[in-house]
Amino acid sequence: MYALNLPSFDAKIRKQGKALEIFDPLRRKYVALTPEEWVRQHFVHYLITEKNFPASRIANETAIRLNTLSRRCDSVVYNNRLEPVMIMEYKEPGVTITQQVFDQVARYNSVLRVPYIIVSNGITHYCYRIDYETQSYSFLSEIPFFADL
Repeated sequence: MYALNLPSFDAKIRKQGKALEIFDPLRRKYVALTPEEWVRQHFVHYLITEKNFPASRIANETAIRLNTLSRRCDSVVYNNRLEPVMIMEYKEPGVTITQQVFDQVARYNSVLRVPYIIVSNGITHYCYRIDYETQSYSFLSEIPFFADL
């Protein structure tokens, strides 16, 4: 599909009618293989295999209530107390990550108030940590391991 700046893996892909689907092990079902879904599956695989994130602590397409609107976070990571600690927002490769993307994930975070946010288009990845006490944030040079969240 697309070459990404993430480790490749043996994705389970099938053809359903005219459309391709990819198996999402977190949702335990096949979902439409869109460019954004390609990024999501690679990124989640990376977190699990390279950064030791337990699969049981990651949820895809997490519903949130933003004022009166129903929205979905692309992925949310929960700590061992099942509190949300990270939001991930994915864009398809070729989509430039702009201020609008950061604004979108900031709106989602106004509900969850997580300390870590990741934005990725599969090629470029941004990870930052929010310090609520000092009301500041800092971009991280690399994505933390689960144990460091």
